[in-house]
Amino acid sequence: MGVSARFIVVGGGVVAASVAYHLARRGASVIIVEGGQRGAATSAGAGIICPWTAPLDDGWYRLCAEGAAYYPGLLAMLAEDGQTDSGYARVGALCVASPAQALRPLAALLESRRTSTPVMGEVTALAPGEPARMFPPLAAGLAGVWIGGGARVDGRAIRDCLLRAAVARAARRLPGIAALDRAAGQVTGVTVRADHIGADTVVVAAGAWTAGICAQLGIRVPVGPQRGQIVHARLPRTDTAGWPVVLSGQDPYLVAFPAGRIVLGATREQAGFAYHTTVGGVGGLLAGAAGLAPGLREAELLETRIGFRPVTSDGRPLLGPLADNLIVATGHGAEGLTAGPWSGLAIALLALGQPPVTDLAPFTPTRFHA
Repeated sequence: MGVSARFIVVGGGVVAASVAYHLARRGASVIIVEGGQRGAATSAGAGIICPWTAPLDDGWYRLCAEGAAYYPGLLAMLAEDGQTDSGYARVGALCVASPAQALRPLAALLESRRTSTPVMGEVTALAPGEPARMFPPLAAGLAGVWIGGGARVDGRAIRDCLLRAAVARAARRLPGIAALDRAAGQVTGVTVRADHIGADTVVVAAGAWTAGICAQLGIRVPVGPQRGQIVHARLPRTDTAGWPVVLSGQDPYLVAFPAGRIVLGATREQAGFAYHTTVGGVGGLLAGAAGLAPGLREAELLETRIGFRPVTSDGRPLLGPLADNLIVATGHGAEGLTAGPWSGLAIALLALGQPPVTDLAPFTPTRFHA
């Protein structure tokens, strides 16, 4: 075919889209190869941006907190490129429990992190009954902790914004399954539908499918799929656009979007790439949601989405060089929509030979090869 580019990005989710966008924004020649597999995590993810409650190790927490802080700047750049429909809104987050004393450890964690993370915003204890005034379907007796900086984003929308903006800056999109090509010990590009596409550097950001792509060269990448089932419901004639994210000590979480849409999620299952819903998975989410928010009992069921989160054996992502001319960016698990766009910027700069915007040392893909 005779096609080549300075960079090839393999993947169709938010991380790949971010890598491609930030490369193209800096004038680089980019081809995006999108496999189109069913169950991409970005397409199914609920879109919670609230990393400050997560019990992550220091490096992983730092990356997620930086990712949350990056969104306003990213959205401003996308707006310059004519892309404004990301589904992002800073609606705040409610952490709820009963009795109120159960929230004390969380409140202490948030307080310890707040001074170093101003984007977290206001943190306020809420008496029983107050959370239900902010998210009306909630059980009346729940107490809460309010986090003013909490937000939500539509995964499909932010990915599409990034891809459209990349194409507007001359990136090219190519559908198909990529096979890595190597010569003289170096990755030289990919083959798609029997055509070789040459590149100086290949970035594989294919989520849970990254391991299979790299295995073609005998390279082990310890990342695999964690299935999530996520239910979408609708409250007719209800303005839900400004409702906060709801987090409880156990699933389900609740995320409201405009037009009455409420997302209930999510299961965490070791089921390989089995793309189907289950009675136990959906039933458990519905029962949990009805107990947490009795006002959702009459909501209409719209759909159940399935997503395969890319998870690693130690829970941290893989970000960096894996072989000559080969970089990987995957393994964000449930934090892909929080940390994915920021990770994409870091990987784009790394691929360009520039200093990344953050310390990637805790996430080196070769840490498992020692």
